[in-house]
Amino acid sequence: MPGLRLVIFDVDGTLVDSQSDIVAAMTHAFVTAGAPVPERAAILGIVGLSLPQAIPRLAPQIDAPTHDRMVAWYKEAYMQLRATTGAAQSSPLYPHVRDVLELLNAHPETLLGVATGKSRRGLDKLLDGHDLRQCFVTQQVSDHHPSKPHPSMILTALAETGVAQQDAVMIGDTTFDMDMAQAAGVPFIGVDWGYHPATSLTGAAAIASDFRDLPGLIDTYGRRSA
Repeated sequence: MPGLRLVIFDVDGTLVDSQSDIVAAMTHAFVTAGAPVPERAAILGIVGLSLPQAIPRLAPQIDAPTHDRMVAWYKEAYMQLRATTGAAQSSPLYPHVRDVLELLNAHPETLLGVATGKSRRGLDKLLDGHDLRQCFVTQQVSDHHPSKPHPSMILTALAETGVAQQDAVMIGDTTFDMDMAQAAGVPFIGVDWGYHPATSLTGAAAIASDFRDLPGLIDTYGRRSA
């Protein structure tokens, strides 16, 4: 669809800072399994992967049936934490996220989407908690796709919106986001406030240090057809 462009955002570590609940829920899963709890940096290093892929990376010595139970224990703990504090407090927006999303949405030719390792239920709770559901015309979640860095989420978002690869851009904080964008043939803009060091985002077209930098970078790298 000529004239439109699509901006796809990762969620955890890009739009919201959910690290406290992620670390707490993963700690609960490992403690319940009777396994050594990984270091905080290791836990944050798998953020972006779907849970069935993330937990085996953290605990390769544990058998597959226990991995499955740990996924369930993680989800139970995460839901409890969110229910206790509320989604908006549990996973606060990074500075200036709301203002910039509203600015981007004010341009009729710009469509926004998300591609996240969260479940459908988890994303719904988060978006509703922040009153952001209306911002994103396409929402890709782990329930319906292979884990990042498989390009399925981006390719589906492109198909849903009718936007060509050259008119889209992916924004995220991890190498999983970067590799997914590269696999889908879409430019990638990294952010340096998330869970992977910016120095690891070697395939990024640019790195943002402030959410307010993104509109200008999107204009540069989220190309639009003539």
